[in-house]
Amino acid sequence: MPALAVWTAYDGLLSAVAPLGLAAAAGTALVVDLDPAGPVYPGSGSLADLVADGPRRVDLVPGRNGVAVLRNGGVAKAEAREVIDALLIGWPHLVVRVGAPDIADGLAPLVPVWPLLPGMLAPTVEMQCVYQRTGFVATPPGPGPVLPRPRPAFLAGLLNGTVARHSRWVAAWREVWRLPWH
Repeated sequence: MPALAVWTAYDGLLSAVAPLGLAAAAGTALVVDLDPAGPVYPGSGSLADLVADGPRRVDLVPGRNGVAVLRNGGVAKAEAREVIDALLIGWPHLVVRVGAPDIADGLAPLVPVWPLLPGMLAPTVEMQCVYQRTGFVATPPGPGPVLPRPRPAFLAGLLNGTVARHSRWVAAWREVWRLPWH
């Protein structure tokens, strides 16, 4: 599957790092932030720049090995659709960060990511999700892979632009690429 959309509920930190982990697990991937209210990822290029220049400039982005991030810059799905379609042609894997699950409709299969919380804090979920272990002992409320807790230093590195592809956390994300998502 060349593209997946990631949506994370209730956790700002997880919302910022989950797309990076999924992209790192693919090896070579582009993270496109389609959430105008999301984190400001580091870097000089943005989705807004590509939308303003049109899809003819999309060919300037591919050709990189590893993880690249395209910040949002204030672009909504309707404005970005043509550019995202062009990016799908040039990249082996595309991870689209969305701020709401319905934004992924017609764009890429949705991968919901939930922090694994105990008891009444756990969501009622029947669809397949990715669950992120937290400091609590809890059982996943539905089907899907459970990620190990990443170390704080690893998370700090991710947020500063350093992607360590050989971590247990990134390795756990590899399963997500192999699962059927709808």
